[in-house]
Amino acid sequence: MNETTPPNLETPADDSPLDSRGRARGVWAPALTPLDSNLMPDREKAIRYYWWLLDQGCHGIAFMGTNSEATSFSVAERRALLDATLEAGIEAEQLMVGSGCAALTDAVELAKHATAAGCSLLVLPAFYYKGISDDGLYANYAEIIERVGSPDMKLNFYNFPKLSCVPITHGVMERLCAAYPGVIKGLKDSSGDAAGCAAYIQAFPELAIFPGSELLLLEMLKIGGAGTITAGANVFPGAIRAVYDAYFAKSEELESLNERISAVRRVIQGYDMISALKATVGRALDDPTWRRVRPPLTAVSEETAGQLAKDLKAAGFKFGH
Repeated sequence: MNETTPPNLETPADDSPLDSRGRARGVWAPALTPLDSNLMPDREKAIRYYWWLLDQGCHGIAFMGTNSEATSFSVAERRALLDATLEAGIEAEQLMVGSGCAALTDAVELAKHATAAGCSLLVLPAFYYKGISDDGLYANYAEIIERVGSPDMKLNFYNFPKLSCVPITHGVMERLCAAYPGVIKGLKDSSGDAAGCAAYIQAFPELAIFPGSELLLLEMLKIGGAGTITAGANVFPGAIRAVYDAYFAKSEELESLNERISAVRRVIQGYDMISALKATVGRALDDPTWRRVRPPLTAVSEETAGQLAKDLKAAGFKFGH
């Protein structure tokens, strides 16, 4: 396997979350959303958490994605939390905003708002109707791009067929890249399929391709992947960032570092992911309110949370790093 960075992907020389062509890179956390007693986003707590993620080594935050419970929040709720985050001083280039919705006009509103603020986008396909054609998928993305109508738009596809049931095909990507040069920046692949992720990297070397799990981080870096956008970064971002940095530094510790994050990830994904992550954050911060999720999700039981903590400890987990 070729372990050199392809010439069309820039080797990182600094901690910038975007390269000179506006493509994201590095370790991004699809951040959890803490909730208040009314199950509304707790803005102050969320912003403190976002700063912590960045301080622990995340290049950026995938804002309002799957682990944020984004599809359980309204457009107004999502916009308000983004505005508060930007007002708190977090830079727009550090935010990749989830803007995919079942309704075209909702997707456009979120994308237009985030683009005007200078953020990148992470865009699920319209996900209610299943078995849609490539023409339909193309039309959905094309309408979003046309209606936003900004040369500053930075669109990253979000491929998560397990939940959306709408895979993003190479054919659709090729058509959109040709029709809107410079707008399409990358893709997050949460399929969990190493071969499929590698196929995206090989077919679209001009795009930043991110596996959605740290289990694939090192393998994909070796063939030109851009990093990872991973749920695990919510609870041990420093350890994942250490693998990313060790790869480019050609560190002798690379394999052992990678084995450690892989062991922890395997534990976490054995539980209900969002609830498990929130329970882990709550235990580390001694704040049980972190366990709140918005229905239809349910919080893990106290017994399950305790077992999770034991399993994580056995895997060598340390909160943050």
